[in-house]
Amino acid sequence: QVQLVESGGGLVQPGGSLRLSCAASRSIFGFNVMGWYRQAPGKERELVANMASYGTTNYADSVKGRFTISRDNAKNTVYLQMNSMKPEDTAVYYCNLNSYGRMYWGQGTQVTVSS
Repeated sequence: QVQLVESGGGLVQPGGSLRLSCAASRSIFGFNVMGWYRQAPGKERELVANMASYGTTNYADSVKGRFTISRDNAKNTVYLQMNSMKPEDTAVYYCNLNSYGRMYWGQGTQVTVSS
């Protein structure tokens, strides 16, 4: 079993930046994908960005050029740097790990973009 612990959410003004972190409770071996999803009120959960253990990244069109995903495999941690944030980025952000087809989720962290 793996626990994912997120941190870094909060309130930010439009145009501002936030950095989310997600640490896994133990080392993850073999091919895996870590990433971030988000869910806004009344909407379905959607992929924001993910990154495979060998480095390939994938971004939602809505965040390309503004968000950057990175990971530190030695620390079992994935990060999401969010810049030029918009009100429509407001959502609960969930960390995700896909390891050998098994999905793990963090508890979620609220991100609010508002003036």
